[in-house]
Amino acid sequence: MKRILLAALVALSSCTVQKINKSLTKSEVFDKGHLGFMLLDPEKDKALVEINSDKYFIPASNTKIFTFYAAYSILGDSLVNGLNYLEKGDSLIFWGTGDPSLLHPDLKDQTAIDFLKASDKKLFLLDNFDQVDAYGPGWSWNWYPYYYAAERSALPVYGDIVRFEKKKGDAEFTVYPDRFKSAIEKNTEESSRTYSFSRKEKENRFPYRFQPEAKDEQFESDIPFLTSPELTKTLLEEATGKSITMISSKSYFEEEPKKLLTAPADSIYAQMMKISDNFLAEQLMFLVSDQLTNKLDIADAFAYAKENLLSDLPDEPRWVDGSGLSAQNMFTPRSIVALLGKIREEVPLEKIKAYFPAGGESGTIRSWYAADPGQPPYIYAKTGTLSMANSLSGYLLTKSGKILHFSCMMNNYAIPSSELKTELQKVLYYIHDRY
Repeated sequence: MKRILLAALVALSSCTVQKINKSLTKSEVFDKGHLGFMLLDPEKDKALVEINSDKYFIPASNTKIFTFYAAYSILGDSLVNGLNYLEKGDSLIFWGTGDPSLLHPDLKDQTAIDFLKASDKKLFLLDNFDQVDAYGPGWSWNWYPYYYAAERSALPVYGDIVRFEKKKGDAEFTVYPDRFKSAIEKNTEESSRTYSFSRKEKENRFPYRFQPEAKDEQFESDIPFLTSPELTKTLLEEATGKSITMISSKSYFEEEPKKLLTAPADSIYAQMMKISDNFLAEQLMFLVSDQLTNKLDIADAFAYAKENLLSDLPDEPRWVDGSGLSAQNMFTPRSIVALLGKIREEVPLEKIKAYFPAGGESGTIRSWYAADPGQPPYIYAKTGTLSMANSLSGYLLTKSGKILHFSCMMNNYAIPSSELKTELQKVLYYIHDRY
């Protein structure tokens, strides 16, 4: 009797897998581009479905899964290093580590400001800004006014953005940091949206348009500002109320610095993964580099991670930035699934749920992949979206109690991404319901 029951269960499982495979390979939607898919049952160490799983795809923000794993492995989940510094007689010499939390409008960490304020020494900012390119490889120049492409920096302040906010009933905008309030320029053209802020390409001037009939609506917008060593020094002086001298002596980089711990890494990981924050992803990889070498060499950080953390993946990652903005990144579905397995082994499940977006509940998939009414989320996964790429990779919880690992990578689709998500939603719910 037991053998008959086991055979029936195996047959049922096999039938389910066949239907899953057919729903992907025979779909009129997925047939309109290039699809890569892998579904793994980690308990059995068995791939249930594989479609082009060994082919390279542009991952978009699925790249952040790699960034998260590298950062978690090197930085851990406690406090990050916010400043490197040396004390020389009556002088305090400090420089940036890439920490994105300093006065960030959401993270709001001011540990470094309090530290500099409390010092009785003369303050010297050591110039290491040339170690960081503002844009990553393959980024488009015309992304400069959009939040998703905030400039990278050795020592970010305020998240390298200006936040324009207006609550209903307010007469004026709140501008953070308020030093940019005088840089707002009202445009006489009407906007198609309530308010629309931008930035001039070569200067920190912020024109905006609005709909006159919608002036009392609530509004928030984050616009990158143009960074420079001089502006960073000025922002720090304003925040500390102290004079700071910029110096460029490279010999100080040869000394072992003291390190000032600032923001919880946990909070950075959660925001980076849930809302797919590109700026935080980029800066995390500079923090990794600083932790490894006391220098900000993001290419070295990728090389170290590939050699020491990811050498057991089936296919070598082609990895050039932390965020996935670059179309030069290329990963395979089976390598992403393998990485998801490594994360499961090393990161507690409750932390995974806290970091990854939850279907129907939080982050970039709060409007997709919802569970049945009254039930907890069944999808914890990272999205990825560029004009030529859509991805979703993560963990799928089934009604039978299994946790499956999956990666779906979709490239070169000339259809709305909502059509791809709708089709994928059907497939993932079927797996959740039947497997």
